[in-house]
Amino acid sequence: MKRTIDPNKPKIKIPFGKNYIRIKEIVKEHQLHTICESGNCPNLAECWSAGTSTFMILGDICTRSCKFCSVKTGKPLPPDPNEAERIAKSVQLMALKHCVLTSVDRDDLEDAGVSFWVNVIQTIRKHNPNTTLETLIPDFNGDEKLLDKIVTIKPEVVSHNLETVERLSHKIRVKAKYNTSLKTLKYLADNGVVTKSGIMLGLGEEKEEILTLMDDLLNVNCRILTIGQYLQPTKENIPVQRFVSEKEFAELKVIALEKGFRMVESGSLIRSSYHAEKHV
Repeated sequence: MKRTIDPNKPKIKIPFGKNYIRIKEIVKEHQLHTICESGNCPNLAECWSAGTSTFMILGDICTRSCKFCSVKTGKPLPPDPNEAERIAKSVQLMALKHCVLTSVDRDDLEDAGVSFWVNVIQTIRKHNPNTTLETLIPDFNGDEKLLDKIVTIKPEVVSHNLETVERLSHKIRVKAKYNTSLKTLKYLADNGVVTKSGIMLGLGEEKEEILTLMDDLLNVNCRILTIGQYLQPTKENIPVQRFVSEKEFAELKVIALEKGFRMVESGSLIRSSYHAEKHV
């Protein structure tokens, strides 16, 4: 039987180039975790070749097991007290002008890991005073006292992803709730933080649901949006329902900008940290 190839299925670039090799060596030497690798990001080749990377702090084992994510799930190890220094020095070696940080969920920790976040940010700034930061944070269970610590440290951009439309949220996200994510973004924006969110398409969502999601984000003063194609990272993850055409991605970008978003990245290989330096 002849297999049909979906013409809308995105083509992932193969990693290559001197910068890619250099960054891979730095990541290995300093025992760093990157969401580029752990999340099987399709833009790894482009970003690493360009000398940019997204660091994942607090280990590589998550306490949640979202259906779309390939990051390992289980009982995490205690936070590494040397991780902040290793990342800060690596940012320096990579000569990054803009750095993106994310983390696994650490529901096992009393403060969900927020104090560790603060330490990493402070350490990066100490060694790299001219480097701007984007933090792609967990929801911290919507706890305002924990979110205050992020507000106080003032990253240039704070990102928190809705991932999908409200109807599908409980099917693919473990513990995280659509309204908790909106509450998190609202609290940050109300306290003067520039906020950003990202979603994946191809999980079975309807166009009207996407437009409603856009309105929900605008209502909590989130003005930066990334829209990408969901790609099934492993056989254990939820399968792709549909590959969205680049034409549809382009149309959604126009709609989002017309609705009031300040910046929108929309395309099959777009991920939340893609072109992050432009979102500052």
